[in-house]
Amino acid sequence: MHPCTPRPHPDPPKAASSVGRVPVFLSRVLTHLTRARTWVLPVSVVSLVFVTSWPLMAWAEPDSNPIADPGVYWWWFVVTASTVGYGDYFPETVGGHLVGVYVIVGGIATLTTLFARLAELIESAKGRRMKGQIELDLSGHLVILGYSPGRTERMVDELTAEGRWQVVLCAWHDVESDPLPGRDGVHFVRGDLTEEDVLRRACVGHAEAVLVDARDDNEALALTVASTHVNPHAHTVVTLRDMDRARNLSYVDDSVRCVQWHSLRMVTEELQDPGISQIYADLMTHGGGNTYSTEVPETLVDRTFGEFQQALGLGFRATVLAARADRELLISPDWATPIAAGTTLYYVAERRLDGADLEHALHH
Repeated sequence: MHPCTPRPHPDPPKAASSVGRVPVFLSRVLTHLTRARTWVLPVSVVSLVFVTSWPLMAWAEPDSNPIADPGVYWWWFVVTASTVGYGDYFPETVGGHLVGVYVIVGGIATLTTLFARLAELIESAKGRRMKGQIELDLSGHLVILGYSPGRTERMVDELTAEGRWQVVLCAWHDVESDPLPGRDGVHFVRGDLTEEDVLRRACVGHAEAVLVDARDDNEALALTVASTHVNPHAHTVVTLRDMDRARNLSYVDDSVRCVQWHSLRMVTEELQDPGISQIYADLMTHGGGNTYSTEVPETLVDRTFGEFQQALGLGFRATVLAARADRELLISPDWATPIAAGTTLYYVAERRLDGADLEHALHH
């Protein structure tokens, strides 16, 4: 071999690699055996007791006692092993009584093992539920993507006050357990909220509404893309710090409603009454219908809120929202409420109305 020729590396011993795989294989086998043993053990015990007690009972009891007949013994065995003991069939000899004791002891051992296993399964399911690992089976519900301590609790309180919705709260991995344990109608799912598997466990595909309440606007965009992909028909509301980012979200789905992150009340109202945030936004922007206020002139006395509502609606297509008099604000009061001169009326109209407009509307 030439001195400059690299010397080939020897192949690793196959025996060593095989030995390394043996503990893994044994670990898997032991795991499967351990899981199976919890069910195999009680089944094996009750089967062994049944198979061995039947011939013993047939040997101990006289032919006149039908207890060992095939159509009877299985019934007597179930009743006795479960410690119910109806007494419709019973052994008559000492040997038969001993067989009965044997069956009772075997039944108690089997039931104890089964109850222990059931308790273990219930506790395990409770733990998985607290950690948000279970797969839900819901439809027509509300899904909240994102959790902020304190903020989310307030929104859930408002959204569940009317009992309209089941709520599924979805949180990232940093939320280790259900932050709202024991709340009726509130479920918990945990994981990567952009993963389809997590959204499937939260039944996003069958949700009526989805609230994307992310930690920042970039995350909000990612979650909106994921949720609308799974369910493009859900009423999706997204909270944003910068409302200028709403245009980016409209590229995803123009039906997505964006709400200012700090306006919790607006968020809950938009979820419960779709489209109301757009109405508020239009009222607060210039152009078209807008909100104005006008003071009732001294010439208009002994009038009611209903008269102003009707007259301004017919004359100027305006809607009176509220009235303020003596520092008291009345939001949509009863139409019979007296409105004195000097009262400030708040209304939605195409333009600002003055005192002359109010007089014209009331006198015609």
